[in-house]
Amino acid sequence: MKLRKIISLEYVIAFILTVFFYAHLDFSWLSFILFLLLPDITMAGYIINLKMGALCYNTGHSFFIPAILLVIGYTLSIPTLLMVALIWLAHIFLDRALGYGLKYDEAFTKTHLQQIA
Repeated sequence: MKLRKIISLEYVIAFILTVFFYAHLDFSWLSFILFLLLPDITMAGYIINLKMGALCYNTGHSFFIPAILLVIGYTLSIPTLLMVALIWLAHIFLDRALGYGLKYDEAFTKTHLQQIA
């Protein structure tokens, strides 16, 4: 199996696990559907220029912020934070499974996943 396929499969599994925990916590499926694509609003940074676009996109598509929200939501028992974090992570995992990685500021189409595989 090629490395790119292995990486994609890993992200599919992560997406499925995220959806499993979302369902287990009995969160709203309407919210999941409505907000799943919300992180893509960060592409609006490309209206300014490539560098700002990559910065905005990568901020919305890295694991850092949703992981922190997940830990805070779990530690402090704040269901809304857990829900937001899981939807956000599901979006990132789905994007990565489809081959959309973090962006370099040279071009929208140049991603970190291309460098890996």
